[in-house]
Amino acid sequence: MGWTWPEAQALPGRRWLLPSAVVAELDPDVERAGRSGRPRRTVRDWVVDFGCFLLAVAIGLAAADTLTHDPNIPHGLVVTDQLLGALACAAVWFRRRWPLGLAIAMIPVGLISTTAGGAGMVALFTLAVHRPFKYVAWLVGAQLALVPAFFWLRPDPDLPYLAAVVVTALLTSAVVGWGMFVRSKRQLMLSLRDRARRAETEAELRAEQAQRLAREAIAREMHDVLAHRLTLLSVHAGALEFRPDAPREEVARAAGVIRESAHEALQDLREIIGVLRAGDSDDAGRPQPTLAALDGLVTESRSAGMKVVLDSRVTDPAAVPASVGRTAYRIAQEGLTNARKHAPGAEVTVTVRGACGDGLTVSIGNPAPPGDVPHVPGSGQGLIGLTERATLAGGWLEHGVEGNGGFLVRAWLPWTG
Repeated sequence: MGWTWPEAQALPGRRWLLPSAVVAELDPDVERAGRSGRPRRTVRDWVVDFGCFLLAVAIGLAAADTLTHDPNIPHGLVVTDQLLGALACAAVWFRRRWPLGLAIAMIPVGLISTTAGGAGMVALFTLAVHRPFKYVAWLVGAQLALVPAFFWLRPDPDLPYLAAVVVTALLTSAVVGWGMFVRSKRQLMLSLRDRARRAETEAELRAEQAQRLAREAIAREMHDVLAHRLTLLSVHAGALEFRPDAPREEVARAAGVIRESAHEALQDLREIIGVLRAGDSDDAGRPQPTLAALDGLVTESRSAGMKVVLDSRVTDPAAVPASVGRTAYRIAQEGLTNARKHAPGAEVTVTVRGACGDGLTVSIGNPAPPGDVPHVPGSGQGLIGLTERATLAGGWLEHGVEGNGGFLVRAWLPWTG
């Protein structure tokens, strides 16, 4: 039966057509027989075993008929031959349980009993099907080595000595070759089963990895887009909380920044959700920020009350690749957000330098904050995400506290022609 693993899984009701050994490999939970732990015979096994038994009996009867008409063989040897042949035919029913033991036992029995020849062939076939080649090679070698001695002691009445030896050797080789073919076919089916299982496992792993990468990309984009806006909300709301007696103009300006930041955050959130629903790429929706949008980012931060100095020394900013410019913008955006949260009132310097072939360097630095810093909640994952973003772009990012108590974020991004 040339069944493959998917077919066996898809048609569980037709497993009776498969050998019990194959069913046991396909389904480890298959019902076992008694204490031996062997799988129960399938309908196919019963049919094949009965056929092998009938074949051994038919060959034994033909040999017995030849013995009875040979006057040169004593009656006692004829009876012994037929008795051993009958026992050998009965032993065929145990071929699946003890294939190696049965094949070994049939070697001396075959030297004495001609009627056991059919059972011996069935035993060799079973050994070739159920055991590795090294066992088959040893037993077949011993069998073929004893064939000339057998026909020397008991010549065939119908064939010359050499012809009888050659025919027996060819028949033995054919039976063993057939058994090895059946074994290789079963092993191929099981290897296809294993390959299908591995393919399913690898597909599941690839799907999980793709989902994880998609979740990380979504989380990174959500953080980059919304953290800047929400930090503005937090800072100005905190200022109103700590200074309820502030002049009316400052309260109105802070309220305006809060309203504008909330509106922009809501707009960005809607666009991200729209992209996720549509299943489009990151370039869908509103155009992604590039290096040219850095001036607008600085202007927005200044309008929120930050002291920001922009030092841009980039040769031909329009030639900066969009992906590099977008990464530089996100780095500057996160740096300004962190400075606003952890060093309010300090002057922030944003420096962008680079040229085609030399790469693009972005640094955001600020001195120590002038006073006490109110606690602003945050996830602490922004710099980790920036480092990963810079690494994915082929560059690097480093950050840390400077000697004067300030903080510096510095990144380099590749810029090739």
